[in-house]
Amino acid sequence: MAERRKLRVGMVGGGGPNNFFGAPHRRAILMDNEAELTAGALRSNPQGALEAAKELFFTRGYPDYQTMFREEAALPADQRIDYVTIVTPNDSHYPVAKAALEAGFAVLCEKPLTLTLDQSLDLVRLVRQTRLPFTVAYSYTGLPMVMLARELVHAGEVGQVRKVEAWYPQGWLAGRTEDEGVQQAQWRVDPSRAGASGCGGDIGTHAYEFVRFVTGLSARQVQARLHTFVPGRRLDDDFAVLARLDNGALATITASQVTIGAQNDNGFRVVGDRGTVEWSMLDHMSLRLYKPGAPVAVYRLGAEYGYFPASIKPYLRLPSGHPEGFHEALANLHKTLQLQIRQRLGEPVPEPFPHPDVIDGAAGMAFIEAAVRSSQQGGAWVDVPAVE
Repeated sequence: MAERRKLRVGMVGGGGPNNFFGAPHRRAILMDNEAELTAGALRSNPQGALEAAKELFFTRGYPDYQTMFREEAALPADQRIDYVTIVTPNDSHYPVAKAALEAGFAVLCEKPLTLTLDQSLDLVRLVRQTRLPFTVAYSYTGLPMVMLARELVHAGEVGQVRKVEAWYPQGWLAGRTEDEGVQQAQWRVDPSRAGASGCGGDIGTHAYEFVRFVTGLSARQVQARLHTFVPGRRLDDDFAVLARLDNGALATITASQVTIGAQNDNGFRVVGDRGTVEWSMLDHMSLRLYKPGAPVAVYRLGAEYGYFPASIKPYLRLPSGHPEGFHEALANLHKTLQLQIRQRLGEPVPEPFPHPDVIDGAAGMAFIEAAVRSSQQGGAWVDVPAVE
């Protein structure tokens, strides 16, 4: 067995002054003292990338990701990075992830996985070929109560799933935010950088991943309406889908970036023939289970609560009553990838939780492309390609 050590992480993107996701990922990586920020190609400008690495105290800074992967792969095994975190805009996810896999590095990539389904399927092929761990950062699946919902549904607590409702409203793009110099808005409304769907690709995929993650079911057909409310915008800012799942159940998957007053209040409701489980980000420390003729069962977050299964306990950090939120959820996705890597190193570690992987990322792209086609056809039913 290899000597236990901190894992070494390389990051691509995340070093710009207006980058949102770089800082949360850096905090998440360091949270459990199991990994360290080692190498970075943190900006698209080579000189800026080197400066950002120095500013953020990375051990090794690189001018671009190609140089980083080449030089890291040439280092001895006891010095090179163990995995790569990709926190760039959507259009660069595919080339960076592809290069990382080809260089022999495991990957944690922001969502959506790529710009197109074909690109995602190529990454699926590469992961199968290299057998490297790959996690997609659907961050809310790292929240313990979402993980518990999955365990309850898979254990049959709600019975046969009949219907799923998943939602994700925001309001930050209700006006022409992209004209105000907000970088995060500018690339998200640009089809060349965001992909075929703006709202759907950005947050609709989060809502759809709730369906897949919690129930284990996938959309086989969709009927979609993508709408652009803000004049002059080239991509949708509102996203509504009715889906037929592979067991015959129905799902409604909605997302909006023009819902003024919404505070990322995403959530889901899974309705079965024996009960319903419900969760919302606005009360993320609670999970509700409804059974016919019985009091509402409210599960609360807390490490010492006996009802958490063994699969979730390694992901709990604080005593009951203390909140574990967004950063902890993101850290849990890193933890899953780290546990997979440690297993490969021969270390005795807990079994990693089945957080979203490259298959889930590709399934998200299959869903988005089908929704776009349906909307273009006036809301016609469109088949969703299966990603196996």
